[in-house]
Amino acid sequence: MMELLSKELIQELLTIDQEPCLSLYMPTHRSHPENIQDPIRFKNLLRQLEESLLQKHSAGEVKKHIEPLEALVNDDSLWNHTSNGLAVFSADGLFKVVGLPVLVDELAMAADSFHTKPLRQYLQSTDRYHILGLSLHDIRLFEGNRHSLVEIELQSDIPVTMTDALGDELTDKHSTIASYGGTGGESTSMHHGHGGRKDEVEKDAERFFRVVANNIYERYSKPTGWPLILAALPEHHSLFQKVNKNPLLLSDSIAINPTSVSTDKLVNLAWEIMEPEYLLKLDSFVSGFEQAKANGKGSDDIKEVATAAVEGRVDTLLIEADRMIAVRITNLVTGNTQKKDLTNPKVDDLLDDMAELVTKMGGQVMVLPTEKIPSETGLAAIFRY
Repeated sequence: MMELLSKELIQELLTIDQEPCLSLYMPTHRSHPENIQDPIRFKNLLRQLEESLLQKHSAGEVKKHIEPLEALVNDDSLWNHTSNGLAVFSADGLFKVVGLPVLVDELAMAADSFHTKPLRQYLQSTDRYHILGLSLHDIRLFEGNRHSLVEIELQSDIPVTMTDALGDELTDKHSTIASYGGTGGESTSMHHGHGGRKDEVEKDAERFFRVVANNIYERYSKPTGWPLILAALPEHHSLFQKVNKNPLLLSDSIAINPTSVSTDKLVNLAWEIMEPEYLLKLDSFVSGFEQAKANGKGSDDIKEVATAAVEGRVDTLLIEADRMIAVRITNLVTGNTQKKDLTNPKVDDLLDDMAELVTKMGGQVMVLPTEKIPSETGLAAIFRY
């Protein structure tokens, strides 16, 4: 059964100490006929894992370790329901098949721990956000990043319609509201009858928006700390901004009802808003490191950072997304390192190992694109002391 990517999954992978740990990543295709090639590419990656394992294990042991993954080759239910990427993790007592909403590079690695850097990069909060789709009738909430957007099933006690929100306090005779065509193929409301009716409906809208704003803040924005983008018809924006108390609501918004556009279009509209925020956050990490280094509380020296990591002194570790370093931390007391070969079934990427160690010690890890990493070594650390 395919699992969803989550922070809890990464934490579970970090608890496994049964080697070898097999990590496999590959891009996949959503539809026929492109997805016909996916099982073939998967088998090629299995051959790489076998070759690595044979360096340290007998043929019988290798067969035992590879068998759970080989069972997936002919699993049509898997290959017919893939998204943009796939990750498989296997060790004694653990087997995870994870669907990824983002393209990943091919990787087949046997090591003494799982390779989780691509998962961290996808899940990290620097580019995460919520979109609130708002109309007079109901609400929808999405979570996304630069690559994808998924609708969230709201908690059952959150009112999603005006009737749910206002109940007995809802103004009578809303049946007199008629619809006419609005921006982006949506409909907005035109009110008939006595002059006071429109005022009453606008008051209902204000009360509804206030209930929505408060619930989204308390249940979603506050726990995650993610920015919130409003997506609604232009006439609803000023009223929502008026009642909103959520400090994470961005001033820039999407002036369209999300039901009228594709998910891909909505991702692009959201990222136009989020990209400056994202780059600002990355720059703040970089400037934080440079200041810490100037004060003697930061380093990009691999040996020095490794020593600090095993001592629990790393507060924030910045690692380069697309670099793999074939170095192993050989001593978890001194932080000593040794150059190795990534095909060795006991060796993972040093940056991934560092990230795992810092996470276990309560530090923060950020995976940065190559052009943003503030060092030549592929890592930069801010120390606690």
